[in-house]
Amino acid sequence: MNVEMLQVADAVAREKSVERELVLEAMEQALKTAARRTYPGKNVEAEIDRETGEIRLFHVRTVVEEVEDEENELTVEQGKELNDAAELEFEFRESLPPIELGRIAAQTAKQVINQKIREAERDRVIAEYEPRVGELITGIVKRVERGNVYVDLGRGEAVMYREDLLPRETFRQGDRVRAYLREVRNQSKGPLVFVSRSDAGMVLRLFEQEVPEIQEGSVAIQAISRDPGSRSKIAVISTDAAVDPVGACVGMRGARVQAVVNELHGEKIDIIEWTEDPAVFVVNALAPAEVERVLVDETTNTIEVAVSEDNLAIAIGRRGQNVRLASEMTGWSIELMSTGEEKERRTEEIAKGKTVFQEGLDVDEDFAAVLVNEGFLSLEDLAYCSVDDISAIEGLDEEVALELQKRARNVLLDQALNQNSEEGEAKVSLLDLPGMTREIAEQLAAREMVSVDALADAAMDEIEDIEGLSKEQAEALIIAAREASGWFD
Repeated sequence: MNVEMLQVADAVAREKSVERELVLEAMEQALKTAARRTYPGKNVEAEIDRETGEIRLFHVRTVVEEVEDEENELTVEQGKELNDAAELEFEFRESLPPIELGRIAAQTAKQVINQKIREAERDRVIAEYEPRVGELITGIVKRVERGNVYVDLGRGEAVMYREDLLPRETFRQGDRVRAYLREVRNQSKGPLVFVSRSDAGMVLRLFEQEVPEIQEGSVAIQAISRDPGSRSKIAVISTDAAVDPVGACVGMRGARVQAVVNELHGEKIDIIEWTEDPAVFVVNALAPAEVERVLVDETTNTIEVAVSEDNLAIAIGRRGQNVRLASEMTGWSIELMSTGEEKERRTEEIAKGKTVFQEGLDVDEDFAAVLVNEGFLSLEDLAYCSVDDISAIEGLDEEVALELQKRARNVLLDQALNQNSEEGEAKVSLLDLPGMTREIAEQLAAREMVSVDALADAAMDEIEDIEGLSKEQAEALIIAAREASGWFD
């Protein structure tokens, strides 16, 4: 029986891929649990000899300062009667007769062993695969249920959900599969390992395997966007001037990229060179379409792209795929239009800008056209730019530039105050406050304080740095605004 105990431990350890010592510890715990039925009240320990398999039971009594459990505790004096070396926390181990495992005790022992082994398996799977998240992993298809593929990884099992498969991709039991280790999740029912073939990381790792320059660090993949099973775009950069990043990824006669394409069942891959210039990056990302003009708006993170009528469909791609992938990869919102549409929009913007300047600045059409041609399309552009930008226009000096800016700011201030008055947010206009000037009101408007209520809610540190406004004046304006807003009623 003792030898059989060791043989069972060895068999379980091999089957569950856990340490033999852990199985023996689980058996000892199970025996200890079962012995409590035979020796109720006693603190029992169980040992299994690692060489012979002999089972030994002990009643353990501990030396304590004050005895609370007479069955399992001894005073120092009692301990010294048994052993002169006894001191606090000293343990006496007395052998107990072996126990007979009844049906219930055996069942309890089995449950304890199974629980310990499940915990060991969980810890082993977490320790084995959690550090490998983000890597490619290979396994054998174990079964397919409701479109989900369960993969035997050798020392664990992974699941690949239907959405993690490539479109029209099927697997059967026994198939070999390579996938991207996406996540390891520790749950109460046990650890779950998730793998994917549709994740963008799959493309990244495949190129790392196929391109030695990426492994060496002379070429790096900066961005990836992917429509699984259809098309991917990757942006690459070289840290070595002698290495062509695109050529390195394509390989001789396209051998490297073709190996990746074959693994992904024909998924098309566009490889472009990454650059810090957003306009150039977007133009590259929209390949194979040829771009005519690009307009970058950093405030809205938008890039307007004009292409010829012949290239518009190519730039958009089937179901908008090309422009969508380009937008995802570059991180910019891309607005595509034909050159005809772009010209029409530009004409409308110019006409609108001329009208705004003629009406708002009280200038003639020719002067408004000069401002528009220099890139000023709104009163905001003119009001809050550098004076040097305006005086750099041929025929304008600093005095004229300051006057234009003053007029633009006055118009914007009046518009803001009128809008605020129409919305009924304030009973008193900002300009009606004692001590308020248009110059101060303009600076407040630039900080989005265009109403008495907004100024009343302001703190001192928000307005004390306004030009021409002392600390005492700032305090007085805020108090006046709060009185006008009814704070002290």
